[in-house]
Amino acid sequence: MLGLLGDEWTLLLIQRALLGARRYGEFAAALPVSHSVLTARLQSLVTDDLLTRREYQTKPARSEYLVTARSRSLWPMLVSIWEWERRWVVDHAEQLPGMRHEMCGRDFAPQTTCSACSGVASEEHVVAQWGPSGGWARSVPATANRRRSGGRRTGAVALFPQTMSVIGDRWAFALLVAAFVGASRFTDFQSQLGAPPSTVAARLSVFTGEGILGSTRNRYRLTDKGRAFFPVLVTALQWAQRWYPDPEGPAVVLIHTVCGGGFAPVLVCDRCGEMLHGGQVLPVR
Repeated sequence: MLGLLGDEWTLLLIQRALLGARRYGEFAAALPVSHSVLTARLQSLVTDDLLTRREYQTKPARSEYLVTARSRSLWPMLVSIWEWERRWVVDHAEQLPGMRHEMCGRDFAPQTTCSACSGVASEEHVVAQWGPSGGWARSVPATANRRRSGGRRTGAVALFPQTMSVIGDRWAFALLVAAFVGASRFTDFQSQLGAPPSTVAARLSVFTGEGILGSTRNRYRLTDKGRAFFPVLVTALQWAQRWYPDPEGPAVVLIHTVCGGGFAPVLVCDRCGEMLHGGQVLPVR
């Protein structure tokens, strides 16, 4: 999951595809991306079955890029990112739009609920356990994800500025997951992740600087902003385990302590309470 989605261009291209972009020129017009990067990302999305290419013209040859079942099912993660960035991140080049639920016609915020009991769920009442194919050693990718060099983010690329500091870095995502399951000391993070001290220190510095973690008396705790990232984590995990199952069994098992059932996230509208569907979430300026 991190290898595929830990790249901001990939997420932005999928977002645009879900909003209706199909042709190369539509992606190029919507995003400040170079032609070489756009061509490479579209090709990789086709290879990874996140888009499918279809020729719509032969002379000259022209193709369009259509969403697949795999990319369509990313909408809960993208909506969760949208809500977290809109509510908690202030340094966007342009203010992110609100959301309107087409079914009830009202502006709304997505709520994460438990599929087993339909109750509203938060990180406080969801316990994570390693499944048969899980473990820290297997959850940290063996190689670093490709990331753009540092510097200012401009235009549409600023849509997910802090989300990418989490999912765009192989160690950062694992460290934040460790914080959600109870790690709080520097030595906890280092021993669980098996990361070099300098790597742990750098990621902790980023998260405290962004207000995702707070630090007191040599302990690191999730802030309200950090805890609010919970829907992104669980929808990303749900997508990964649906599309990349392991023959040994799930990597992570989630339990909702309120009802005692296995936890799978379901997003609902906080105004009407109805289950959300990707095509019913509309941007509101």
